[in-house]
Amino acid sequence: MSNYAGTSLKATGVDFLKSQNTREHHTDGYNIKNLVVRRGQPFKVQVSLNREVNAADKLSLHFGIGENPTKIRGSLMSLKPEREQDFNGWKIIMVKKAGKECVLSVTSSPNAPVGKYTLNVKTGAHIYKPENGVIYLLFNPWCKDDAVFMPDEAQRKEYVLNDTGYIYVGSAYNIYDRPWNFGQFEEFVLDACMYLLDKSKLSLTNRRDPAHVSRAMSALVNANDDSGVLLGNWSGNYRGGTAPMDWIGSVTILQKYYKTKKPISYGQCWVFAGVLNTVMRCLGVPARCVSTFNSAHDTEENLRVDVYLNEAGEKLNWMSLDSVWNFHVWNDVWMKRADLPDGFDGWQAIDSTPQEQSQGVFQCGPCPVKAVREGDVYLPFDAKFVYAEVNADRVYWIVKKVNGKDKFIRVGTETQDIGRNISTKAVGQNRREDITLEYKYREGSKEERKAMERACSFIRPSGLTPRSGYAMTMDHNMIANRPVALHETVTKSGIRLEITNTEALHPGNPLELAITVKTSTPGSWTIDLAGSCQLQYYTGKVQANLGTIKETIRLEGQSEMQIPMKIAPDAYMKAFASVDDEVLILVTAIAEVKETNDKLTKETSMRFEYPPITIQMPEMAKLNQEFSCAFIFKNKLNVALENCKLLVEGLGIFKMTTFDQGDIMPGKIMKSEVICTPTRLGEKKIVAKLISNQIKGISSEKAITIIE
Repeated sequence: MSNYAGTSLKATGVDFLKSQNTREHHTDGYNIKNLVVRRGQPFKVQVSLNREVNAADKLSLHFGIGENPTKIRGSLMSLKPEREQDFNGWKIIMVKKAGKECVLSVTSSPNAPVGKYTLNVKTGAHIYKPENGVIYLLFNPWCKDDAVFMPDEAQRKEYVLNDTGYIYVGSAYNIYDRPWNFGQFEEFVLDACMYLLDKSKLSLTNRRDPAHVSRAMSALVNANDDSGVLLGNWSGNYRGGTAPMDWIGSVTILQKYYKTKKPISYGQCWVFAGVLNTVMRCLGVPARCVSTFNSAHDTEENLRVDVYLNEAGEKLNWMSLDSVWNFHVWNDVWMKRADLPDGFDGWQAIDSTPQEQSQGVFQCGPCPVKAVREGDVYLPFDAKFVYAEVNADRVYWIVKKVNGKDKFIRVGTETQDIGRNISTKAVGQNRREDITLEYKYREGSKEERKAMERACSFIRPSGLTPRSGYAMTMDHNMIANRPVALHETVTKSGIRLEITNTEALHPGNPLELAITVKTSTPGSWTIDLAGSCQLQYYTGKVQANLGTIKETIRLEGQSEMQIPMKIAPDAYMKAFASVDDEVLILVTAIAEVKETNDKLTKETSMRFEYPPITIQMPEMAKLNQEFSCAFIFKNKLNVALENCKLLVEGLGIFKMTTFDQGDIMPGKIMKSEVICTPTRLGEKKIVAKLISNQIKGISSEKAITIIE
């Protein structure tokens, strides 16, 4: 052996054994040259040397993270195989020596900072820097010592590896799914997430902790404060950017952001949630999009939202400080919370839609879902805000002019209306799962009352005066019959209201609606009924008044009467086409029983119905072999759809493509075709969306299985 001693040992090459490592680490989906691994789990590297290694040789691997890695700061790990020692929780073993090759197995610490590590090989005084020597280290839900460990394989597949899904939107009475491509494995998406981690200025210690990382990401997905990913816009005018309705996934947004480093225009809540979901899954934190229907945006943390109506039952926008969004989408991320008392591990709510500042920045969470359920709203982060979003009461006031002054009369309180049908995509299935009971106990149960009392001990409950910005300046004597307790009144007449549509709601057709009034107790009842129909955004903001009805009806004992309400197409089509948002039809009814002075109010939101997009393609295709996919749409409506665009995307099949279709006249058929070459195996999805001046909400999807 002595003849070797003269040549000092030098590394000449490093093989990152990418295909084996990424398969074992569930990172083989990432479209990137570098090695991507998860923390707390061994990976192997093969080092080639200029000669065989002997006992006297010194060989070590150096892993560094950040600008100037040092051992003192813990940002440089120096691992020597012969000592098998544990360095900052990292371990290394020599697995195999064969001639000039040796294979080393490296296990990073299960709470190592996530990010990009540079690997160098040190032999004596010589340092070898391999090409593509940057290794990406992610959170590891497969490792039981990682804070994000998730024991269930089906859940890991859904919440970490699934790159497509749905975001639930609409209204509590009409929930539908919007397909969304998360695309966490697509090109540049991981790099965009690493850029955000650097931009967050999190210390290395905080980069170990998924709670700190998810809070930082909730701040960076919106552009407020920090020129983050997405600029929010709810104005109805999206010139100079992409309308929020026009996105079908996160990929284009994150790629464009990474390229320009400037905020992308524009987002609304489901876009923020879709992108944040991509970022968290990409970093290895299990994540899901969560939609709440009738989500309270309560500006005072007093668990109450006031709604103001005029005498015709029309909602008055300008008076309300609070709003109830038809739906609001945020995210849950899965982790142990070492920073909190026991019992708050599991799902944590985070929200990147810029609504309220938290600690001076537009960020929200992570707030334990269990804390929301138990009413432990003193816990960090932002538990009060999330609690109010799903638990506030809604109080209706009519504003009447009395001697030239406004008088407020309370006409009803809904205690069970806010935070309904909390929804996410089911694990391993294309259906909606209702997770309301994870966020709150069953309405009216003992546990629910206990949680509410607990929450109210931390949130100041309000005296019952209306709190519009406008009402604040008024003389308090103007407020009529101020009630004390908030509870649903059961009226003497047993009156109930129902709102329905009697014909399908197709744009271009008359809206045929009906309000049904029912009484259930003996007696003769005279009822004044006011009904109004308005177009509204999902944020609860009214876009246009379409019409009102006023009738007085008489009912005897247990009986009912249906009052029709018809709105002609020209009453709404102009307003309908004037905004780049999807609008809902809001119907509000107020009934007043003359004999008892009982008042009752009811509102419902409905969605227009649209013709479908049909996707034609084979059920199976072979890897790297072309197949064709056709998109067909027939305009079955009575209106021309102007300025139509068809957007299509299939992750692992083809990049986002846009077809300009011009105007599609009533009865006409549009057909477009894409030639596809699949690059990844397994079940893949193609998503199509049609947008026009008139309609934003038509989307469709179809699955195809790619085989070898």
